[in-house]
Amino acid sequence: MKPLLLDTPPDEWSFEGTQAFRARQIREWVYEHGVLDFPEMTNLPANLRQDLENQWQIRPMEIARVQGSEDTTRKFLFRLHDGQLIESVLIPANPGSDGTRATRMTLCVSSQVGCALGCKFCASGLDGLKRNLSPGEIVGQVLLARIEAGRRIDNLVFMGMGEPLANLPNLLPALDTILSPDGLGIGARHITLSTSGLVPRILELARHPAQLRLAISLHGSDDRTRERIMPINDRYPIAELLKACETFVKERRKIITFEYILIRGINDDLGQASLLARQASKLRAKVNLIPYNQVDGLDWERPPLKHIEAFRKRVEKGGAKVTVRMEKGHDIDAACGQLRLRHAKEVSANQIPIK
Repeated sequence: MKPLLLDTPPDEWSFEGTQAFRARQIREWVYEHGVLDFPEMTNLPANLRQDLENQWQIRPMEIARVQGSEDTTRKFLFRLHDGQLIESVLIPANPGSDGTRATRMTLCVSSQVGCALGCKFCASGLDGLKRNLSPGEIVGQVLLARIEAGRRIDNLVFMGMGEPLANLPNLLPALDTILSPDGLGIGARHITLSTSGLVPRILELARHPAQLRLAISLHGSDDRTRERIMPINDRYPIAELLKACETFVKERRKIITFEYILIRGINDDLGQASLLARQASKLRAKVNLIPYNQVDGLDWERPPLKHIEAFRKRVEKGGAKVTVRMEKGHDIDAACGQLRLRHAKEVSANQIPIK
């Protein structure tokens, strides 16, 4: 298989037998114009285009499927070169004044094929971890989503398939390309990394020069509750996790966010809300409450609206800044990893062809 060009940082691109300015031209085609095929780079000599086509692969994946929601959220199912499937979700923030265009676009990006952490409420890890994504496969999601959207992607959240910090050796080079003016040129303050709580990697990230934002998938305010739904809590209990968060805040001087999925009868009682408020207030962290999104094959349910509102009020009363995430893509397979699982089932049942 030909090497993937996007795995190489754009400022290191060089092509044997060509002048240096050709690398700049190719970078412009890829990262400014979204052209991912050498034959379409019309300011390059025809023989050079053919040579590059024989030596390099630009396109890291193909779109296998797209789901569109009534709220204009779009979910992409990407097929990688080895046949593995990953998901990205393009999320509009607020409708434009004419009701047809979002003022901001956020892309939810995957970092792994599957996941090894086994969170009980999540579709991504139902069939375990297949492999890490390469830097180019991470960057490629942003490029292809931007091409499909026909506009710039404003914000990136690494909250898709996989645990981003478990793939930090590939994620950091991808972020360098995303941040670079020679690459996608997205500012660090527009990028959020989410983690289930890999304490050593949080501490490593605290020393990274880029001013990236951090979100913690907490989902339980005490060890007993969190261990029930997140096995990683056995390895890194809440006290250790919160201590790492405190270090991150001191080192980076950045406000972190606690992500908290509300699951009926599991973690939605007011005692959890009060404890969550104390934890968030101590770190001056934001709290983002997420009503559970139903996953096929799992028995969890979201709480009634009145329970969600009572939980929110209790957290707010405890002195923490809290929001309830507005639901996006409710009419599609919005839960992370769900479209991939549905597609695999349909292929297995010969309901749709394999491309």
